[in-house]
Amino acid sequence: MLKENRREGLSMEQLLALALFILGLVLIVKGGDLFVDAAVWIAERTGMPHLLVGATIVSVATTLPEQLVSFLSAAQGRTDMAIGNAVGSVSANTGLILAASILLLPAALPRRELVIRGGLMTLSALALLFLCRGGLLVSEGLILLGIFALFLGSSIRTALRNAGGNAAQNAAASGAALPKILAFLVGAAALAVGSELLVDNGARLAAWLGVPERIISVTLIAVGTSLPELVTAVSAIAKKQSSLSVGNILGANLLDLTLILPVCALLSHGTLPVSRESLLLDLPFCAGEAILATVPTLILRRFTRLQGAAMLGLYFAYIFFTFHL
Repeated sequence: MLKENRREGLSMEQLLALALFILGLVLIVKGGDLFVDAAVWIAERTGMPHLLVGATIVSVATTLPEQLVSFLSAAQGRTDMAIGNAVGSVSANTGLILAASILLLPAALPRRELVIRGGLMTLSALALLFLCRGGLLVSEGLILLGIFALFLGSSIRTALRNAGGNAAQNAAASGAALPKILAFLVGAAALAVGSELLVDNGARLAAWLGVPERIISVTLIAVGTSLPELVTAVSAIAKKQSSLSVGNILGANLLDLTLILPVCALLSHGTLPVSRESLLLDLPFCAGEAILATVPTLILRRFTRLQGAAMLGLYFAYIFFTFHL
């Protein structure tokens, strides 16, 4: 009877952890929406031009779920979870969401945008693989922050160039200030609480399932924190504007690779340990997806369904080896 009660109690505890894990996902996705919308409104209200808001605040804010989950994991000493979430999100964005977008609606991107975003994304993935080859990401990881600065500067220049003669922007946004400020605060709180729930209960689920935290991170957590990109992709496909989704995913991947892990290294006292599994699987497959998404497209000047199928196949191979090695 005692054993049965214990089993019953453990089962309820697992169920609660799963419910809190899902609640954490919901909070970071919805909180991210509120936070981004309110942040943009506040920036515009203070006189920041729309084009600059889009090139800076929105670009960085789209990866807030990945950022907060990885930063919190690194601060708690869960380095496998920090790396797994960041790199796994890039693989999920590219091999799952981008690949599915290409299969459903192949797109052509302006060559300049593809060279900049796709090229810097591939460079970042290869640089990360090289910098982590010794099992540690140390101060040299600041090179990645340099790539992030290049991307941000390029985004601002592109926005200014595309603005054309429309230099005058409406600095004042419509609507009452109080609801926007409340939305900003609620969104920030939801992101913080959601990230805490996701990390803590993700670790519990990993322990109960008997799998490393890294596996939970590169699968459930990585795909979960990529939900904003998935929603964007579905919306873009429905409107037959898949190039918007492609641009968003490439930009989000670039931020994940160049911003999250260097900051995680700083939060881990300047040194971020990288597991053998990450070196053998996560980082090489991430770099492979980046190359497969970029190189053929630069040659053909468009995405093709065959390319999308290859990217999807590579992602499923990555998931297979993750669970069987």
